[in-house]
Amino acid sequence: MNQFPWACIASSIAALLLAAPHAVADTFGSGSSAFELVFVDIGAPGNPADAPQRLGSVSRAFQISKYEISESQIAKAAALGAFSGRAIDDVLAVQRGPDRPASGISWFDAARFANWLNHQVGAQPAYNFDSLGRFQNWTPDDPGFDVNNLFRNSLAVYALPTTDEWYKAAFYDPVSRSYSTYATQSDDPPTPVTQGVDFGTAVYQQEGPAPVHLAGGQSYFGAVGQSGNVLEWHETEFDFVNDTRTGARNVLGGDWRVAGTAIGLSSSLGTGGVPDIQPLSTGFRVAKVPEPSCLAPALFAAACSMSRRRRARHCPACPAV
Repeated sequence: MNQFPWACIASSIAALLLAAPHAVADTFGSGSSAFELVFVDIGAPGNPADAPQRLGSVSRAFQISKYEISESQIAKAAALGAFSGRAIDDVLAVQRGPDRPASGISWFDAARFANWLNHQVGAQPAYNFDSLGRFQNWTPDDPGFDVNNLFRNSLAVYALPTTDEWYKAAFYDPVSRSYSTYATQSDDPPTPVTQGVDFGTAVYQQEGPAPVHLAGGQSYFGAVGQSGNVLEWHETEFDFVNDTRTGARNVLGGDWRVAGTAIGLSSSLGTGGVPDIQPLSTGFRVAKVPEPSCLAPALFAAACSMSRRRRARHCPACPAV
């Protein structure tokens, strides 16, 4: 009699705490202004921080958009009032094409886009803009107030990724429980390309950014283009306190202009920018914190996929499939 493959079950349960490249799409807008955002699961909650940078530890599972937000997505959101009637020409300081990353956008407008996503699903806005459109911290009187993060409302579903969230999605390997130098699953510098998603490539040493779907190789979790293409805004303030309305915000990832050495794309080199400027080489992506009951099935599917692909390594007692 064949024994029940308990080793496989144990492997799958353990993998629930990890993540595999598993993507789901959320739909926003309506009619000709409808669009999808594809999210990948970032599991392995409670992971250790990267020792040199002391970044990347996140206590709960979450998701992050697989691709950088595109100009088309900003244009469609603008057409539906995401920016209080302002047109895309005002929101973006530069436009290169609908599938190109929405760079030349301020942190404030990236935050307004995240708020609009929450409005679309009936959720609490992530960020507090007053009646005059000025960014404010949340206060203890506000539902969803988080004493540890005065910028983000804890009841929001969509938000800009914190630096820890972004860093983990880019550089963390949930299998080895270690970090790579580049968001291409490697400590070796990526190969520069004009566009594409081949393993170990990134868009740098180029004359402009690639379409968001072709922005380089994937991270361990399946996010595309976190090294190269455009720099990306984080929710987190430069001093990591998140309490100053106009303080500089963190920016990481490098961009297409990086020349020579790839160190500008690495985990060790970040910068910052004040939230009202529109840097021509800086875009963003979005994080999502779904209800645990919604995230669990996706993580289970990812775990099963990971278990099958890595059976020889993690589950030698299981029969081949």
